[in-house]
Amino acid sequence: MSQKIAMVFPGQGSQSIGMGKAFYDASDYAKEMVEKASERIGTDFKKLLFEENDKIDQTAYTQPAILLVSMMAYKLFQEARPTKPELLLGHSLGEISAVCAAGAVDYLDAVELVHRRGELMQGACEGVEAGMMVIVGLDDESVENICRDARNKENRQVWPANYNQDGQLVVAGLKPDLQSLESTFKEAGAKRALLLNMSVASHCPLLASAQQPLRDELERVLHDPFTAPVVSNVTAKPYHTKQQAVELLSEQLVQPVRYKQSIAAVAPQVDLAIEFGNGKVLAGLNRRIAREMKTLNVFDTDSLQATLDALS
Repeated sequence: MSQKIAMVFPGQGSQSIGMGKAFYDASDYAKEMVEKASERIGTDFKKLLFEENDKIDQTAYTQPAILLVSMMAYKLFQEARPTKPELLLGHSLGEISAVCAAGAVDYLDAVELVHRRGELMQGACEGVEAGMMVIVGLDDESVENICRDARNKENRQVWPANYNQDGQLVVAGLKPDLQSLESTFKEAGAKRALLLNMSVASHCPLLASAQQPLRDELERVLHDPFTAPVVSNVTAKPYHTKQQAVELLSEQLVQPVRYKQSIAAVAPQVDLAIEFGNGKVLAGLNRRIAREMKTLNVFDTDSLQATLDALS
């Protein structure tokens, strides 16, 4: 009996210099992917991925770099062991990687799409001090209430942005407003309230101006059919059509990422998960969200072989 597999894809924050190099060195197909992606958006992905540079942490380049490495991992895995997933999902940007893996957008169109997505997100935050803060050790309801009170009573712009796991929620908004709440979060019981090194406030209303331009891009490059359902960050429920993807991925810009809710919903439906992309960020989250669901990883040639061996 074949195993039911969820395929998962990481988002921004998983990037590092050197990611994808083992694939590039070992595979002519991976080399071709890097070369074609470089031509598509006019940037040298060999330098971006493999050499020290400042661009790798700029949103407009971080996003296509992460997606490209995820798709290299995914395509080399599928080349070695063609596998139909039960479900696909990702964290933020990773949801677009999942849509790509579902066959609803060509990987080069996806590279261009997320490059544009990054530009739109950066543009929406120009002229304001946008930022994000991770809150550790506090329950969701307490964080939500503090943000709601700050908005309603003090006119501060702060919102829950990433539900990563129990006791870890990222909030987004204006940096001065986030900093002003640091002591409030700690007084409520948070172990840490740490401002992240980001100039974009993802998954909150500050990105509203980016929604329509992104929707237009999604309409242009996405298509039906999907080979498998993709779980939405917005609803934590699966979808499988272009029109649903257009609406949900544009709404994702201003709504929180419900990653822990998605994994909790998916875990009872599958036998295991495979994470495609740099590092093991999601495997770590998955273990803490749904301990019963094993997550394998494909981030280089050794981990690819280990995953193939585990599935054989």
